[in-house]
Amino acid sequence: MTFRKRPTSTPRADGFHMPAEWERHQHTWMVWPERPDNWRMTAKPAQAAFMRVAQAIAGFEPVKICVSAEQRDIALAAIDATPTHHSISIVEIETDDAWCRDTGPTFVVNGQGEVRGVDWTFNAWGGHNGGLYSPWQRDDEVAASVLAIEGLARYRTESFVMEGGAIHVDGEGTVLVTEACLLNANRNPELDRSGIEARLREYLTIDKVIWLPRGIVNDETDEHVDNMCCFCGPAEVLLAWTEDRTDPQYAFCAAALAVLEASIDAKGRAFKVHKLPLPAVMTGTADEYATVEAGNAIAREPLTRLAASYINFYLCNGGLIVPKFDDPNDDVAAQILADCFPNRRVVQVPGREILLGGGNIHCITQQQPAVLVCQQQPQVGSASPGVPG
Repeated sequence: MTFRKRPTSTPRADGFHMPAEWERHQHTWMVWPERPDNWRMTAKPAQAAFMRVAQAIAGFEPVKICVSAEQRDIALAAIDATPTHHSISIVEIETDDAWCRDTGPTFVVNGQGEVRGVDWTFNAWGGHNGGLYSPWQRDDEVAASVLAIEGLARYRTESFVMEGGAIHVDGEGTVLVTEACLLNANRNPELDRSGIEARLREYLTIDKVIWLPRGIVNDETDEHVDNMCCFCGPAEVLLAWTEDRTDPQYAFCAAALAVLEASIDAKGRAFKVHKLPLPAVMTGTADEYATVEAGNAIAREPLTRLAASYINFYLCNGGLIVPKFDDPNDDVAAQILADCFPNRRVVQVPGREILLGGGNIHCITQQQPAVLVCQQQPQVGSASPGVPG
């Protein structure tokens, strides 16, 4: 690994920003699942599900998978069995679990063709106050390892806890978040809303934070925004939606819609909102959880509601990878996404197995942008000095 000197400033001060997910990627990062106290049957079904996602992405862009030394041969055999194996490679990194969106770096770019990475402090979605497993030190080191492998400079947000799934940006100065996650006392209890916004301004180079009250019911991440709402273009968003007023999710969706309809983005534009229907409520079964081993991860109970959402899709170069759940809304959602992204091919991949472990396709992927020199940068204000990292 090649470790670059760590900047002592912030991305904003250095002229870097987080680009939108629809901008061109160099490749996608993933992590190989193996944790037996989170994934059933010693993670074998999860590994097959992750490979389905990697294979779909590899039809559009290269994929790099972080794999432990112990699982190296198993992962290589799985890759060799796929028709897109030439576009999938592995790197050896030890991890605690497989959520690359949250443990990998958030990449930032400038207008001179340079990429760097933000290494958020990670505490397994809550640390000792509601976190999902312990210890989490190896996962907190994933971003640094990825950036070292790529030879990219790293901004470490020491003591500021954040996850990649908790943010969605438009690349033009606006970020979507949820209050349920970012204001939870198990992340940054010493910071209020304005303090959190100050950190986001510095590390993402944004000028406007859109605070949605809640996310998806029973989302174990404390309701990440990437399961609830995302940008699909400048001043244009997709919002998870249900018409069932008896479902507690309806109140969450309606509250989010009210915020979006009353808000403008960083450039003063009103939002166009596309409602993306949710699948029918799903629960895990006793059989599915029977082979999850006891350990240091939270135990899940049968018949507990799963946080299924089509918003948890992933954009790649020319493609859009979306979970399917054997639900009537699978094809409805796919068509809406195809209409919103007319220049991308929508690929549906089974999502239940990943959902059983606590997330979905967006949660297990992280894009590394490809940057063109003289790329247009967002028009944002000047850096605010003095924000600690």
